[in-house]
Amino acid sequence: MNYLSVESLSKSYDERILFQDISFGLEQGQKAALVGVNGSGKSTLLRILAGLEQPDSGQFTFRKDIKVSMLPQNPVFDPAHTILQAIFQSNQEELQLIQEYEYYLARVEKDPTAAEPLQAIMERMDNLQAWDFEAQIKAILGRLGLKDLDQPTSSLSGGQRKRVALARALIEKPDFLILDEPTNHLDLDTIEWLEGYLANQQMSLLLVTHDRYFLDRVTTQILEIDQESIMRYQGNYSYFLQRKEERLEQNRAEVDRARNLMRKELDWMRRQPKARGTKAKYRVDAFEGIKEKAGQRIDQKQVMLDVQTTRQGKKVLELEHLYKAFDQKAILQDFSYVFKRGDRVGIVGPNGTGKTTFLNILTGLEKADKGKILKGETTLMGYYRQEDMPFKDDQRVIDVVKEVAEVIALSNGSELSASQLLDRFLFPPKRQYAVVGNLSGGEKRRLQLLRVLMANPNFLILDEPTNDLDLLTLNILEEFLEAFSGCLVLVSHDRYFMDRLVDHLFVFEGKGQLRDFPGNYTDLREEQKAKEAQERADKEAARNAEAKKKAGQPFAAQSKTAKPAAASADGPRKISYKERRELAQIEQDMEQLEEQKAALIEKMNGGGSHEELHTWGQELQQLEQNLAAKEDRWLELSELAD
Repeated sequence: MNYLSVESLSKSYDERILFQDISFGLEQGQKAALVGVNGSGKSTLLRILAGLEQPDSGQFTFRKDIKVSMLPQNPVFDPAHTILQAIFQSNQEELQLIQEYEYYLARVEKDPTAAEPLQAIMERMDNLQAWDFEAQIKAILGRLGLKDLDQPTSSLSGGQRKRVALARALIEKPDFLILDEPTNHLDLDTIEWLEGYLANQQMSLLLVTHDRYFLDRVTTQILEIDQESIMRYQGNYSYFLQRKEERLEQNRAEVDRARNLMRKELDWMRRQPKARGTKAKYRVDAFEGIKEKAGQRIDQKQVMLDVQTTRQGKKVLELEHLYKAFDQKAILQDFSYVFKRGDRVGIVGPNGTGKTTFLNILTGLEKADKGKILKGETTLMGYYRQEDMPFKDDQRVIDVVKEVAEVIALSNGSELSASQLLDRFLFPPKRQYAVVGNLSGGEKRRLQLLRVLMANPNFLILDEPTNDLDLLTLNILEEFLEAFSGCLVLVSHDRYFMDRLVDHLFVFEGKGQLRDFPGNYTDLREEQKAKEAQERADKEAARNAEAKKKAGQPFAAQSKTAKPAAASADGPRKISYKERRELAQIEQDMEQLEEQKAALIEKMNGGGSHEELHTWGQELQQLEQNLAAKEDRWLELSELAD
């Protein structure tokens, strides 16, 4: 069943063609990723499909009876709205009802008059069977860290706005979901949750992301925008890379053959008399086709990163007993570390634990409350910041670079002018004189990275460098960083990027605790999963032991000298006098529990405030657990009594 059909779609800006006459379709349940270099039109295509922009020509259609939602790259909300209002903007009846429920639930403790409308809303939710939906919404909000739903959207950071927009898109339960860089600003645990959530949903999906693990685990096909057209690959990102290389090799061979044939045909065309009108028309027409094929670009331009690195001395950077807190919330507590030459450290931890603050302390942008930072004389820092865009929208690209230097030294000792360097960073001469405001988000990030590297740092700090960069640029950046001889400190939610580049991790565990973990991110997750599995097993064993203890069954672990009751030589063991009295008592207890359960259910059916219903529900759950334990013990003793 086709959910989306795109036919002959074209879009250009200022005579720059993004894509031309592209056509494709997506069916129910298909999950596709859109890839291509920065500036190729990925986000523009998503905005067109979401109805936020108009194409120059062509058309697209969604199936009429499906619901379409979009997560934009930079979401915008009404500043007068709260998070609750921003999330529940849908006209869907269940969502409107749940919004009212959340509103009155938050006020019923302070305002007793809210109990009456809350009771009416709960009855309507019963009729619509909306409680499961409400539980799913609570789970989504919890995983995305959205707790204070009364917080105004005007006070949110860029990352918080992205989380609110993502929550809204998921809560709407669309049939077709469009996501533009969904992993940006999410911590690693949340990305893994989102990965699993999307992979298990039946919705169709079209997304743009640079997260290669995410692409591999969620998508089933890749759509690549390349040279103004679109290529389709069935399979995940790993399969796409393999097939693309095969296609490029085949295309190179075809272009080489066309060029050889064109030389022969060109010689034939030139040897024909000008006045002769009997040239074979098919040869002339064929020549034009060969000429077009031979003129195709077969080598993709790549970002070139080979800037010179300043020589580093023996003393790099030493941290001594650092302490930092905000409003009595500790970020660092007595942390010490000595950076060595060539150190490669990844920094991980939940959002809000102080990762960016730590980077600012390293670079001197922020001061620790206590402790010392001793910097080596030859240590030259380069800091790529998550939110820092040190240029104005009306500046020309080349002027942004010339602010740092007119020329830059390369690793081989040669020099490049600002224009030549920009060309290596995929800014051709015409693009160099464009204003920054006309660049895509990825192009701005690439320009920002260039400015940092132009200073030839030997201690490089990167805070979320993968945001908005295309996959080609990421691969080249990784190759440069692998060969980088200085120190590298990296904060990134891109797990592949982290795994490839770091030797050990600083793990922010909260309350100022910072652990030095000897391994990459995948190693850390394996350790955490093993620990979680052990904790679950321990809790299950403890629950089983407690249930047996409450039921009166002896627990072997309580005494190493305890011996199991032996069966007599004549047959199975008979019930003891003490156990017979226990059996009689259990029968009385079970009758009382059944009476209490029936009375509680009758009370709940009569209605009550939200707090009362919640309390009664917990009491009912406890009664049922006690009754089940009594029944198990009664069966055991009954078998002995028979």
